[in-house]
Amino acid sequence: MRAIVVTDQAAGTAGMTLAERPEPEAAGNDVLVEVHASGFTPGELSWPSSWTDRLGRDRTPSIPGHELAGTVSRLGYGTTGLSVGQRVFGLTDWTRDGTLAEYAAVEARNLAPLPGDVESTVGASLPISGLTAWQGLFEHGRLQSGQSVLVHGASGGVGSMVTQLAREAGAYVIGTGRAADRQTALDSGAAEFVDLDNDPLEDVGKVDLVFDVIGGDIGKRSAGLVRAGGTLVTIAGPPEVRPAGALAIDFVVVSDRAQLVEVVQRVRDGRLRTVLGNVATLDDAVAAFNPTERVKGKTIIRVRS
Repeated sequence: MRAIVVTDQAAGTAGMTLAERPEPEAAGNDVLVEVHASGFTPGELSWPSSWTDRLGRDRTPSIPGHELAGTVSRLGYGTTGLSVGQRVFGLTDWTRDGTLAEYAAVEARNLAPLPGDVESTVGASLPISGLTAWQGLFEHGRLQSGQSVLVHGASGGVGSMVTQLAREAGAYVIGTGRAADRQTALDSGAAEFVDLDNDPLEDVGKVDLVFDVIGGDIGKRSAGLVRAGGTLVTIAGPPEVRPAGALAIDFVVVSDRAQLVEVVQRVRDGRLRTVLGNVATLDDAVAAFNPTERVKGKTIIRVRS
């Protein structure tokens, strides 16, 4: 099968190549998925799991990408809950070969049915952003209706999902980003917008929940904005400054079939929109992940029509 592979960690996305790789086997409780569309997070090439297996052994050449939409091609021994020919989408294991390929072996529990009226490119854009937003808001942030939420990067892949889900849950949402991102954040459901280049962040005042995707100086300053009893949730690594009298939680997203179903149902009925950027073919994937200019939205690789 054709796949994007990486062998040089120092080269980052510039080290990606299109190559022939053996078709993966579906182990016990796996399914083999014929990949129709694949999502990729540029930062994943800095993760140890992209280069080593669970025992720390080198696993290059490895296939990146952890989001996919496709159809079940084969069932592994003992696999239940899915059937051959079924449309699925989901999030694959971090330490196994990924989804920038014509086929991917995935644990069945990491996949959910993809309704027929949802495009594969949309399905492949949902798992990381949708699950991260859901888990950060409702599992770790314990968001309640009427609370206030400060969402950093509110126009980005994760941030736009956080903004929409928080607004739907009855929260008052304040988004942040660059000046050019203002309208996108407001359209996603933010009641206010803070231009991080020009507006004083501290003027926001106290909020119940901060959802941080940026870290660094913004993360440090955000700790002081969480009111007592509130929560700072971050996916940018352990907080360097912790809020007084409040929780600080950093987490890594995990796959969850029930949550994937919740997310895709909201896409179907119009409550949730994903931000698609460049949609490229597998032949053009290397160029797509090394763009010459900034691309707004999530890059998706259409592996099959």
